[in-house]
Amino acid sequence: MQKITREDCIQLDSQDTLADFRNEFNLPEHDIYMCGNSLGAMPKKAMAKVEQVMLDQWGTSLIKSWNIHGWFTLSQTIGDQLATTIGANAGEVVVTDATGINVFKVIAAALTLNPERKKIVMEGSNFPTDNYTAQGLVKLLGNKHEIVFAETEQGILDAIDDSVAVVCLTQVHYKSGRLLDMKSITEKTQQCGAISVWDLCHSGGALPVDLNGCNVDFAIGCTYKYYNGGPGSPAFVFCAKRHQGKALQPLTGWYSHAAPFAFEQDYRPADNINQMLSGTQGILSLAVSEIGIDITSRADMNEVRNKSLNLSDLFMQLVEQECAEFNFELITPKERARRGSQVAMSHENGYAIMQCLIAQGVMGDFRAPDTLRFGLTPLYLRFVDIWDAVAKLKDIMQQGTWQEAVYNQKHAVT
Repeated sequence: MQKITREDCIQLDSQDTLADFRNEFNLPEHDIYMCGNSLGAMPKKAMAKVEQVMLDQWGTSLIKSWNIHGWFTLSQTIGDQLATTIGANAGEVVVTDATGINVFKVIAAALTLNPERKKIVMEGSNFPTDNYTAQGLVKLLGNKHEIVFAETEQGILDAIDDSVAVVCLTQVHYKSGRLLDMKSITEKTQQCGAISVWDLCHSGGALPVDLNGCNVDFAIGCTYKYYNGGPGSPAFVFCAKRHQGKALQPLTGWYSHAAPFAFEQDYRPADNINQMLSGTQGILSLAVSEIGIDITSRADMNEVRNKSLNLSDLFMQLVEQECAEFNFELITPKERARRGSQVAMSHENGYAIMQCLIAQGVMGDFRAPDTLRFGLTPLYLRFVDIWDAVAKLKDIMQQGTWQEAVYNQKHAVT
């Protein structure tokens, strides 16, 4: 194979149909940001949005803003926009609450559709919130349900049978970047009479998702990664129209009432997507999240996916070309159809290496016990950034810079 050069990467950037999107983000001039799978970059219009909501709306219109500025229906308005990026219809998505809270809601709602069944299939190596939340729900329900953990895609398929109530899976694995086949797993789930729940935290905004095309029942996801909604920005919930008004989530706050301003004593659920809401929304973070979601909704998700795969191909090829001697082990699948939008590698000194890289201006992150993660956000990452990042990695490995004591001190957030 011909050696890849930095000039080759510059040429790829000159042909990039998504290149103009980079101008919509506030990116540090001398840093390479490869952590969009953990926290997306800040859109340039975010600060103006904060000022608009704070000064023009809250500061001037005060409580009138709930009506005249659409605060009361903002979760649904932004949800309809986000829906266009995940293969959902208007009225099937709301942006609200945190991912863990929404996991609780949708698993609980899904269990009501299969009251006689007591098994929940999940992936044992999931991001912990999903598993912890499901375990808490099972305990709350009197430990009458069993969580069946599987790992490989085949193991997941084998675990799904007619005793299973709910199958709750993450489409792209947070650590390895492995992509599950949503369509085939959902088909097997529903053939067995179970309900499908998909976590889109590492796929929404990064690749084409077709919830309705796959006949998915419920989905959740976050907006602070590939949707660039800001730190702690609200998550989202998808509920297929066929389940609305039937599968009810248990956090029955006033926002999910059929007539919130009737102020009735007893709960009457909304028969639409509003039932997935609970209490009053955090308008500031919700409004800011709309900026990043708008950017993503304007991009062609097939072009996003193609660039993402090309970026990750390049990263893996360059690590093999430039860093083969340093014992990095690729975790992310090489097969394009089996990976999301990140590259993960393991190394016994992974934490110190990543801390050193960050200090050198290449921002990735680390996941215990030994995984270095590099998120690839096609809307602002360039091909030349991949070259420069691998060059930095090669340099710190050759120089042994990562061995310095400062890079081996553990921080609270890795």
